[in-house]
Amino acid sequence: MCCCQFRPIDFKKASGKLRAISFILLWFLSPMSTWSRPVILLLCGLMLMTVAIAVLNTLVPLWLTHDLLTTWQVGIVSSSYYTGNLAGTLLAGWLIRHYGFNRSYYLATGLFAVATICLVMMEGFWAWSSLRFVAGTGCALMWVVVESALLCSGTVRNRGQLLAAYMIVYYLGTVTGQLLVSTLSTELLSVVPWVTSLVFCAVLPLVFTRVSATGEAAEAAPARIWPMLRRRSSRLGINGCIISGIVLGSLYGLMPLYLSHQGMSDASVGYWMALLVSAGIVGQWPIGRLADRFGRLLVLRVQVFVVILGAMAMLTNAAMAPALFVLGLAGFTLYPVAMSWACETVAHHELVAMNQALLMSYTVGSLAGPVMTSVLMQNYSDRLLFVMIAAVALIYLLMLMLLRKADQQATPVAHA
Repeated sequence: MCCCQFRPIDFKKASGKLRAISFILLWFLSPMSTWSRPVILLLCGLMLMTVAIAVLNTLVPLWLTHDLLTTWQVGIVSSSYYTGNLAGTLLAGWLIRHYGFNRSYYLATGLFAVATICLVMMEGFWAWSSLRFVAGTGCALMWVVVESALLCSGTVRNRGQLLAAYMIVYYLGTVTGQLLVSTLSTELLSVVPWVTSLVFCAVLPLVFTRVSATGEAAEAAPARIWPMLRRRSSRLGINGCIISGIVLGSLYGLMPLYLSHQGMSDASVGYWMALLVSAGIVGQWPIGRLADRFGRLLVLRVQVFVVILGAMAMLTNAAMAPALFVLGLAGFTLYPVAMSWACETVAHHELVAMNQALLMSYTVGSLAGPVMTSVLMQNYSDRLLFVMIAAVALIYLLMLMLLRKADQQATPVAHA
C-alpha cells in the first residue's frame, strides 16, 4: 500500500517506533484487501495528507514561539486554522455537488500546498494567520470529501468499518508526523519542501480512480446540514463533538507551546505529541466495541471522567507519560463515540448532511478552544491549559449525568 511506502526516517534511530506503527497499520487495515479500489486509494491519499497536516500543526506554534510571538498570538494563529476548517466544512457540500469528489479533492490539496509554500515567502503574525486559514480550509474540504466518499462508496454492513479505518489512518498519519518531527530537522526551510512534496503525492492516488456517489448516497448530496443541527435526538452527540473540538483543538494548538515553555526541544515535543496521539489509536477499537456492548451514554460518561482525571494528573505534576497517555486515550476517542450517537437516528440518505454537521460542530469547538485557552495561559499560567480541558469536560459530564433515559437506541448507522 502506498501509505506504507514513505520511509524518510533512519531506521537505526527510530526502528522500534516505526515497526510498532507498521504492525498497528497492518493489523487494523487487514480488511482493506476486500474493499474497492477507490476506498483503498482514498485512504492512501488521506495517510499522506495527514502526515503533512500533523507536522505543520506541531511546528507552526513552535516556529512562532521561536520568533518571540506572545501566547495569545500563537493561539490566534491556531484558531485561524480552525476558522478555515469551519469555512471549508460549509463550502464542501456545494463543491461536491457541483464538481464531484475528485475535483474537490484536487482543490483541497492545492489550497493546502499553496498555503504551506507561502510560509517560506511570507512572515509576520497577520500573514501566517491568513495562510493557516487557507490551510485549514483545504484540510476541511479534504476531510469532508474523503468521509462523504467513504459513506457513498460503502454499504450498511461495511460503512462502520470504513469510517473506523478512516479514523485509524488519520491517527496513524498524525503519529507518523509527530515521529518525523522528533527525528528530522525542524527548521522552516528544511520542513516545507518535503511536506509540500507529501501533499503533491497525496493527489496521485485520486488521479488513478474516479469516486462517485450512487444509489441512496447520490440522493444525500443536496441534503442541508442545518436541520441536522436542530435534531433533538442528536443534540448530546453534537454537543460531544463541540466539546471534543475544544479539547483536541487546545491539545493540538497549545500543547506544543506548553511543552516548549517547559524547556523541551522540538524533538522532545514531537515525541510527547506522538505519545498523546498513539493513545488515541490504542483506544479506538476497544472503546468502540465497549460502546456497542454497553451503550454510548455509559461509555461517554466514563470517557469524559477519564479526560478530567488525565487533565488533573497533568496539573499535579504526576508522571507525564501515564498522564498524557490517559488524556489521549479518552480525549482522542471522544469524537467517534459522540459521532456514532448522533448518527443513530439518522436515515441513510441523511448521513452526508449529518457528517457535515458533526464536523462543523467539531470545528466550532476547535476554533473556540485555542482562543479561550491561549488568553488564560497568556494572562495567568500555562497550566490553565489543563484547567480549561477539565472544566469543559466537567460541563459535558454534567449534561450526560442529567440525561436520565438509558442509551437504548439502535446500533448506529455510521459508527466511526
